[in-house]
Amino acid sequence: MATNSNTATTSSHNTFNNSNNHRADHLTNNRLAKGTPSHGNYPEDHPNFLVYKKMEKIVEHMQNEQSGVPVRTVKSFMTKIPSVFMGSDLIQWMVRNLDVDDQTEALHLAHLMAGHGYFFPIDDHVLTVKNDGTFYRFQTPYFWPSNCWEPENTDYAVYLCKRTMQNKTRLELTDYEAENLARLQKMFSRKWEFIFMQAEAQSKVDKKRDKLERKVLDSQERAFWDVHRPVPGSVNTTEMDFKKASRSKKVTKGFSRLGSTGGGSRAKIADDPQTVETFTREVERLRQRLSRRHLKMSDITKPHVQFFEQYAEYDPFIVPPEVANPWICDNIELWEQERLCSKDPSSKRVKRWAFSLRELLKDPIGRDHFMRFLEKEVSGENLRFWESVQELKRMPNKQIPTRVKEIFAEFLAPGAHSPVNIDSAAAEITRKLMLKPNRYSFEIAAEHIYNLMGRDSYQRFLRSDVYKELLAGAKKKSSVRGLRSVISLGRKDPNNTLQQPPVTS
Repeated sequence: MATNSNTATTSSHNTFNNSNNHRADHLTNNRLAKGTPSHGNYPEDHPNFLVYKKMEKIVEHMQNEQSGVPVRTVKSFMTKIPSVFMGSDLIQWMVRNLDVDDQTEALHLAHLMAGHGYFFPIDDHVLTVKNDGTFYRFQTPYFWPSNCWEPENTDYAVYLCKRTMQNKTRLELTDYEAENLARLQKMFSRKWEFIFMQAEAQSKVDKKRDKLERKVLDSQERAFWDVHRPVPGSVNTTEMDFKKASRSKKVTKGFSRLGSTGGGSRAKIADDPQTVETFTREVERLRQRLSRRHLKMSDITKPHVQFFEQYAEYDPFIVPPEVANPWICDNIELWEQERLCSKDPSSKRVKRWAFSLRELLKDPIGRDHFMRFLEKEVSGENLRFWESVQELKRMPNKQIPTRVKEIFAEFLAPGAHSPVNIDSAAAEITRKLMLKPNRYSFEIAAEHIYNLMGRDSYQRFLRSDVYKELLAGAKKKSSVRGLRSVISLGRKDPNNTLQQPPVTS
């Protein structure tokens, strides 16, 4: 049922030598027109070049006529399948001849090589390998990825258009190929006549070939496009890793000279100003990276996590409030309660003042208590100045010049009634801004005073007996308020279940 493997292998090589150059004319002409390196021109520039060479060395051993994978022409009742091998033979050869532990590792290696198109299943567009009797075929070296193929969409359009002209049963387009053809036809509508003429010319050349030869070439061309235009959901092995590409662009010239000049390469690099300049820039860039501060992601996320954990109990969606949630119902009792309790703030409200100075000053009750504390320390002018500056930002334009002069006379002028302590740099900037008064004339001075209160007065306020008494009193009142609410609920219960617990036997 099968011919000699040596005869089949020889036939396959003859097929490539005689016919494959005609099949690839269109792709080669496009590459030369674009200036893309053709076969054999600087393939080592590709970042995956070393990987390709290792895989191709294995493929060359696989194709050895004496010790390689047995390639045969399978005969059936009406047809012949030329130059194929079985997946089980491939896996057995890899286990025998390669340094692999078992068939699982050999199958994984075979998957990787098939994904790059070095061999392919003859009846499937998905480039995988099965350890069974499925037939596979080697790709011709002309289409190996080490040749740095970069096919254009016009090449793909010619190929798909040619497929529609050939044997429908054997070369019928799949669903995704038909969709791609329709998309390309819409994209190249203006020159579709030219694409159709090229496809028709290639189809006529193919029909003159031998039937078995045509089968082999059609499958190899189909496998080439399965690599460069893979089935949706499959891995595209032609995508270039960005880091590899950037590295190759920076050091390609230097390393190619190292590999090609032999013993005199070092002197050549030392004399080449372009190479020396390239490496000098690279060294300078690496030095800058060493001096740059690097933070771990865990250190960056830690303050964010602490912030959200701190404010979690104040979010009514995370922690349900004691009264109805105003964000999901029409009850505004929560907001009314916060507005009305001006003399007796809740414990949560007082506790929030300790989060930051911003939270303290944002709360009117907290700001009043902080002002009384500052007046006892004879530093209330700091908060009054900061409040005046914030009020200035919201005033009408016509009132701003007068109000700026009043604030300057009260807090910053020599002999002011309530002078504030700012450094010389902030005072100098403020004096320059006073030449053209505006709503931001005291921005630098107000920021300095705000930071001064945050570092000094605010910290003393949190440690003072005033704040501790407020916090303790608020906690005590909150517990009494919670107990009263429970009692009131029990009195409103028509079944009186809270006042009369059930008697257990």
